[in-house]
Amino acid sequence: MNEKRAFVVNGFFGVALIVLLLGFGVYALVNGKEVLGAIEIVLAAILFSGMFVVQPNQAGAVVFFGQYLGSVRQSGLWIGIPFTIRRKVSLRVRNFNSAKLKVNDIEGNPIEIAAVIVFRVVDSAKAMFEVDNYEQFVEIQSETALRHIASQYPYDNFEQEGHSLRGNTEEIAAELKSDLQARLSVAGVEVVEARLTHLAYATEIAGAMLQRQQAAAILAARAKIVEGAVGMVQMAIAKLQQEGVVELDEERKAAMINNLMVAIVSERAAQPVINSGSLY
Repeated sequence: MNEKRAFVVNGFFGVALIVLLLGFGVYALVNGKEVLGAIEIVLAAILFSGMFVVQPNQAGAVVFFGQYLGSVRQSGLWIGIPFTIRRKVSLRVRNFNSAKLKVNDIEGNPIEIAAVIVFRVVDSAKAMFEVDNYEQFVEIQSETALRHIASQYPYDNFEQEGHSLRGNTEEIAAELKSDLQARLSVAGVEVVEARLTHLAYATEIAGAMLQRQQAAAILAARAKIVEGAVGMVQMAIAKLQQEGVVELDEERKAAMINNLMVAIVSERAAQPVINSGSLY
């Protein structure tokens, strides 16, 4: 079922017509024309049953004895087919904050995750008649999509390649939006934005994972320090040999490299040792 435009007439024209019918009906009753007066009053009541108001950013789905006749999106006072039911649905942009869900990532680690979903209705017919309650449908499908995405990626990939929930927030948000849009299209809902608002390890493994992250950070920092220290030592020895400051054999090079590496890599300040004699 898709939304279509309902047949309606400007409501102020309908109000004028109803007032005229009522006026003529009362006039006919006063002048002894009871049948004509009653007919005109009944016609006015029938026309009045077709009057309705549409608020800004709202759609009114018109139903006539179980048959969907169309929707009215333009705000204002309208008159349509009498004896119809108008079901209103908001077209405003709304958001839904999911609860914190406890799921397992692709590596089996329990994590806590939550998201905010920004959506709006774009097809009033689908929102009203394809699902029982489109707002509840959005909530359930949002949590389902969030669980699905969380189970497809690791919380953090550490040294591995590929996307992770923590390291690739934009990519995860885009995939969550795409997955959720496919689920909500049946309800005539457009997903404006979907983004994670909470992401953390579950309490039972949070301590261990924090230690793992700290260890990975320490190893990465150490590797960077060693890489820089090796470069500095190479530059120092090359500079000494280039300018002819001192002639270094392999043993002296090894000793100098050892001293420079200790001085650069050590966490504490190195204590200099002055050699007053020969190296040998």
